[in-house]
Amino acid sequence: MRRSGLLTTLLALLALASLTPSAHGQVAPSAAAPVPLDRVVVRWHAPETGGVRRPQFIFERELAFEARLEALADPDAEPGLYRDRHVRAALDRHIAETLLASLPISPAPTSAEVAQRAEAARIALEQRARGRARLLAAAAAEGMSSDELDALLRRQARASLYLDRMVAPMLEPTDFELKIVLRSGATPFKDQRYEEVAPALKRWYVGQRLAQALDAYYQNARARVSLSIMPAR
Repeated sequence: MRRSGLLTTLLALLALASLTPSAHGQVAPSAAAPVPLDRVVVRWHAPETGGVRRPQFIFERELAFEARLEALADPDAEPGLYRDRHVRAALDRHIAETLLASLPISPAPTSAEVAQRAEAARIALEQRARGRARLLAAAAAEGMSSDELDALLRRQARASLYLDRMVAPMLEPTDFELKIVLRSGATPFKDQRYEEVAPALKRWYVGQRLAQALDAYYQNARARVSLSIMPAR
């Protein structure tokens, strides 16, 4: 599937209905034709981010990368491909995280706390992608630099800190809570001993709680978000 097809289905998302996937494999342009490195595909704003005077932009490469992450976490996805549902989920998550990351936190986190949460987000992202190699391969496929990946992790860190401090504690579940979750059988660690899977179980459980909180927040915030799909020029 081609990244050039992303615009066609992005235009169909004007009512936030669906998005199209992309993948590499385009025919190389002629030597005389200009080769765009990246472009804006979504422009949006909301009161939390400063309103219409401070529009937010999502670039094609980052949306494609984030859609790849959604596909990697999907047990039913075809290897190497992502679908409409993955692009839609990536867009919703991107906007929700950006909204939350822009909100004030009390007490304000220190730079060390943000860095610690960003590192936790990186490990959780590797687990969600089912391996560091798969995560790096997805980044390489869309030409994501280490700085761009770091920016994504910092955004996730601030969003998670806001949810933990301003909504409900969710970053540090107790051993008792984790053991109950493990015994429920509703985790990827079924029939394994708690002592052997505790760190991975905690990351999985925290990730599930954060995803649910992100979704709940965005469902309430969706009406405040004004979104436009940017056509190719």
